[in-house]
Amino acid sequence: MEIQYLVASILVALFITYTLLRKKHHQKKLPPSPQSLPIIGHFHLLVNKPIHIAIGNLLQKYGPILFLRFGFRPVLILSSPTAIKECFTKNDIIFANRPSMLLGKIVDKYEAVAMISYGDTWRNLRRLTTTEIFSTIRLDMSSNIRKEEVSSVIRQMYKGYDGEFKQVELKSIFCKLAFNINAKVFGTKPFFGEEEMADHKKAKDKLDELKSLFLPNEILFGAGDFFPFLKWLDHWTVEKIMLKFHHKRDKFMQDMIDDHRSTRAASSSFSRSNTNEDMKEEMEKKRSLIDVLLSLKETEAEYYTDDIIKGVILVMFATGIETSTTTMEWAMSLLLNHPEVLKKARNEIDFNVGHDRLLNESDFINLPYLHNIINETLRMCTLQPFLAPHESSEDCTIGGYHIPKGTMLLINQLALHNDPKIWPEPTMFKPERFQKEFGENEGTKWIPFGQGRRACPGEGLGMRIMALMLGSLIQCYDLDLVEGEMVDVSIGERRIMGKAKPLEAMYRPRKPLVDVLSEI
Repeated sequence: MEIQYLVASILVALFITYTLLRKKHHQKKLPPSPQSLPIIGHFHLLVNKPIHIAIGNLLQKYGPILFLRFGFRPVLILSSPTAIKECFTKNDIIFANRPSMLLGKIVDKYEAVAMISYGDTWRNLRRLTTTEIFSTIRLDMSSNIRKEEVSSVIRQMYKGYDGEFKQVELKSIFCKLAFNINAKVFGTKPFFGEEEMADHKKAKDKLDELKSLFLPNEILFGAGDFFPFLKWLDHWTVEKIMLKFHHKRDKFMQDMIDDHRSTRAASSSFSRSNTNEDMKEEMEKKRSLIDVLLSLKETEAEYYTDDIIKGVILVMFATGIETSTTTMEWAMSLLLNHPEVLKKARNEIDFNVGHDRLLNESDFINLPYLHNIINETLRMCTLQPFLAPHESSEDCTIGGYHIPKGTMLLINQLALHNDPKIWPEPTMFKPERFQKEFGENEGTKWIPFGQGRRACPGEGLGMRIMALMLGSLIQCYDLDLVEGEMVDVSIGERRIMGKAKPLEAMYRPRKPLVDVLSEI
C-alpha cells in the first residue's frame, strides 16, 4: 500500500511540475503547437506512423514552425527557409550545441567533432578537421587515392563483362569503394582487395561486419533522454546494448592506430637518415591522416590523445560512408529512370573529357551538369528526414516566436526539399533547376549538408567521391534498367528507413572506351 501511495505522489508531483512549466512558457508567445498530454507531451501524435510522416502531417496542419514536447524535452521543428536562416545566422551560436542524449554520453569520450557541444574543444577539433582533413590542399593531395579506387571498380566491372549486357549490384560496389577510400586516407590497407571487389559474395561478410561497426541499423534512444526520472532504467537496458557496440568499435579503431604506430616507428629512423629534402617534401604530401594526427600527438600529447584520433576515425566512417553510398545509389536510380538525363550527362563528359582517358577531378570544373544531378538527387532523395539535432543554449526568438533555453532544434529537410511552394514540381527529377546559383536569401532552400557553424565539413570530400564514381560509370558504360523495370524512388518509409532493395543495373562497355578500359 505504501508503494502505491509513493507512486501516486510522484505522478502528482510530476503533473504539477509539468503544468507549472507549461503555464510559464505559455505566458510568452510560443510557436503553434497541437494539444499535448501531461507527462508524455506530444508522443501520442507520433505513434503508428514513421516519425517523419507524422511530423510532416503536423507541419501541413500547423505551419512550417512547430513547437512540440517529447516528454519533458521541448522541440522546435522547422521547414521554413526564413526561420532556418534565423537559426543559422543571428542565432547560430545559440543553436551550436548538441542535445544531451544517451547516445552522446556513450561516445563523448572520443570528443568527436560532429557530436560534442559548442566550446573550446569543439573549435579546436573543427580547426583540425578543416585544415588537416577537408581543406582544398588536403583533398588535392588525396585525389590519387580516389582515382585509384574508382579505377579499380571500373576495371573489375570490365573484367567481369562477357560480351552481353551484364547485371551488376551497385549498392555494395559503392559501399566497398567508400570504405576503401577512407581506409587509404587513414593510411591502412584497403578493406576490399581486387578479388573481393570482383566477388560480391566473398566480400559480404566483411562488408556486414564493417557496417555493424560504423553503420548500425538503428539509433537507440534512452527513456531518460525524454523523461529524466526514468534515467535509471537506461543503465539496465539500452545503455548496455550501446556499450557492447561501443567497445567492439573502440577495439577496432584502437587496433588501426596501434598498427599504424608500429609501422611508423619502424620506418621513421630510416626516413630521417636516408632522405633528402625533395624526398621529404614528397613524403609529406603522401602522409596519411593517422600520420598527421600522430605527429600532432608528439608535440601536444595531452590534447591529441588516442581517443581524439578515434573520434576523427569515427566521424569519417560513421558520417561519410552511408551518405556518399546512398546518394550514389539514388543518383544512379534516377538516371536509369530518366535516360534522357543520363544521355545529357554523358554528352557533357564526352565533350569535355573525350574518349582517350578516364575523367579525373580536374575535369569537374567543366562538368556542371554532373554536379547538378548530384544536387538534385540530394534534394529529391533526402538521406535523413532531419538534420542532426541542435539545442538552444539560451532563450531566443525565431519567426517572432519565443524559443526557451534547452529547446531541441530539428530541421525537417525532407519537408523543405519537397515543398511545392519552394520547388515547383518537387517529385520531378530536374537537374536543370540547379543551373542558377542560390542567391543570398535562397541558401536555406537546399541544406543537405546543414548550415552555420555545425554544417558538415566533409561536403567537399563527399562531392568529389560521388562525382568521380558516377561520372566514371557514365563515361565508360552503357547502363540500363534490369528487365526494363523502373526503380522505385518514391518518398516514404521504405526509402527513408533504408528498406529499399539494393540497386541493380545492366551494363556493357561503351565502344569508344574499350581501348581505354582494356589498359586500366
